[in-house]
Amino acid sequence: MPYSTLGIIGYGNMGSAITRGLMASKRFMPSDVHIVDPDVKKLETANTEGHFTHAAISDLIEASDIVIIAVKPKEVPDILAGMESIPEKTLVISIAAGVMLDTLENALPSNPVIRVMPNTPCLVGAGVSVISRGSKVSDEHVAETKKILGSLGFVSEVPESLMNAVTGLSGSGPAYVAMMIDALSDGGVKMGLPRNLALKLAAQTVFGTAKMILEKGIHPSKLRDMVASPGGTTIEGIAALEANAFRSALIEAVEAAAFRSEELSG
Repeated sequence: MPYSTLGIIGYGNMGSAITRGLMASKRFMPSDVHIVDPDVKKLETANTEGHFTHAAISDLIEASDIVIIAVKPKEVPDILAGMESIPEKTLVISIAAGVMLDTLENALPSNPVIRVMPNTPCLVGAGVSVISRGSKVSDEHVAETKKILGSLGFVSEVPESLMNAVTGLSGSGPAYVAMMIDALSDGGVKMGLPRNLALKLAAQTVFGTAKMILEKGIHPSKLRDMVASPGGTTIEGIAALEANAFRSALIEAVEAAAFRSEELSG
């Protein structure tokens, strides 16, 4: 079926990022997008960007072929209760963290439902979005969802059983990387670099290294060996990281976040 209109429930950071990414990719025109949000200022912003705004979820549902739930997890029950009038053909995409497919499908038993775990770099078009499909979702639904989320970065699909692991890695990962950049810049300052320059060097180094791995297909261990000359400076730094359990700490961080995600999702 053709998808010509999009409804977004919640116009916060992620809801607005998805909309702006779609506008940049020209997947939808501004007037194809319908917005609901309790914050009047956010609705005013959406209006100035050329989108339709609605006071009631029922009005948004009536006007939308696809509905994206982009609210905080605690708000999802009230949102789902207001979606009783949704047509069976409408595709529902939820980016509410930790809200299981069972919860969504129990409230919307006739609709195709897709759960998404995005991360914050989606706000700059360089994010990761991982999807899990519900029982009524077709390959066409998945393809359309990937087109939408593809405007924000990389998209992949996993069974819902792996969503907690995804949360621990790509969902929480930006925080780990931010801490690493902060620590690297502190190291630079300790050795005499100006703060602004140290932060720029650290952030650009992480960005460039990631770009090499993604675009050149270089395995991280090979890239490490390319930099670490025998008896040189880099291998000395690597030895210091190993002595302080750097790799183990990151592995355990992903594991801890994944276990916490499992607890929170019930």
